[in-house]
Amino acid sequence: MVSIFRQKSPGNVIVLLFFELAIKLPLFLYPKKIVATENDEDIYHWLLQLINSAGPNNAFICSFLSFILLYMQALMVNYLVNEYRMMPKPTYLPAMAYLLITSLLPEWTYLSSPLVATTFILWAFIKLFGLYNQQSAGGVIYNVGLLLGISSYFYFPSASFLICILLGLFILKPFRLNEIVLFVMGCLTPYYFIGAYLFLNDSLSFKNFFPHISVVVPVVKSTIWLAISILLLAIPFLIGGFFVQSHLHKMLIQVRKCWSIILLYLLLAFFVPFVNSNSSFHNWVLLAVPFACFHGSTYFYPAKRWVPLLLFVVFSGYILFLQYGAKLWQTL
Repeated sequence: MVSIFRQKSPGNVIVLLFFELAIKLPLFLYPKKIVATENDEDIYHWLLQLINSAGPNNAFICSFLSFILLYMQALMVNYLVNEYRMMPKPTYLPAMAYLLITSLLPEWTYLSSPLVATTFILWAFIKLFGLYNQQSAGGVIYNVGLLLGISSYFYFPSASFLICILLGLFILKPFRLNEIVLFVMGCLTPYYFIGAYLFLNDSLSFKNFFPHISVVVPVVKSTIWLAISILLLAIPFLIGGFFVQSHLHKMLIQVRKCWSIILLYLLLAFFVPFVNSNSSFHNWVLLAVPFACFHGSTYFYPAKRWVPLLLFVVFSGYILFLQYGAKLWQTL
């Protein structure tokens, strides 16, 4: 499978879909009815209300929607890495890595507001990376802010990525005050329309308009499975980071800057779950994107082909054991 995804073949889009179906099958074997919480924003509540109005099949619809979102996100991660030459040649390894990573925890696979927000955050970073050396980029910068604003109205803590994107703008482009203003206007645009909607319906109030915010230390229930999953995240990340660092001198300046922004993304994503935290691991799914970029490098760079093959076998075997042996997905 690793050798298949190393090739930039159009047919790999279909192979990736079947690969996702194989490792995400518990989504459909054990569909879960998704319930919105106070930490989820209004648009996510409306989305679940729309799904629940479909009748008794709402759990299956949630699973199907999550399946489609994960597939789209895997392709978007792959596009991000390939389009901006973050690895020497185009592959589908980042997409494969993303699907494997999001299978380490059931909460990272089932539908949630952070999972939906990840789609818009990824889209924003794809547009952000395209700003390098663009002289007139006002429209694109506004769209980046708009995407981030939309993501925050699904999952408000994702608004903290404003810091990462602002730093990314400073890294990729010379400072221009008008571009920063455009970016902030884009972020505020969804809130303007939501405020107008509430005003026209005589529902405008601070409680209805401003998202719920609380900062607490996440409550994490320690298990042996969680410890193994963290190891499977950390070890390939460190190996991939080593390979990226050792090949930085061969990369273009733009590519180096893109890797720097991905690292900032990773560091920020570690602290996002401290806002509106709960006992679930849903909030940590934002880490999957930067991890997938580094894991893709771990599968690509080793000269000895048995190393990525062994890693893939260990990952896949562990995921299948969690799904059908340990039965974590059934008891979620």
